[in-house]
Amino acid sequence: MEMRLEVVQVPVADVDTAKSFYTERLGFVLDHDVEYIPGIRVVQLTPPGSAASIVIGTGMTSMRPGSLEGLQLVVPDMASARAELLQRGAEISEVQDLGGIAFAYFSDPDGNRWVMQETVQPAVKEAFQP
Repeated sequence: MEMRLEVVQVPVADVDTAKSFYTERLGFVLDHDVEYIPGIRVVQLTPPGSAASIVIGTGMTSMRPGSLEGLQLVVPDMASARAELLQRGAEISEVQDLGGIAFAYFSDPDGNRWVMQETVQPAVKEAFQP
């Protein structure tokens, strides 16, 4: 069996404000913005380089806007990713080192809380030399 998590709903109050935040401040790619039937608007956004997307919209979820927390964006270089987000106008915490792994935190306009984590490169074992 194969299963892939590809889309996560993020509950927002104002779709256009959230769409602007995710595309302009975070650099997410807008995949589509469609109103399939009246009252159900689906806006799919994908972080750069990600296989998974988020969906914001109307008429899709009973989650309270701002109630989501803990989604993690994994980046290869925390310093450069954080600097780019700050340059785009996003508010992001200082970097925290939690046991050798770097984390930073931010929220969207509704208060949905995100975590940015730097990838941890596995240690390279040296070839055995007699």
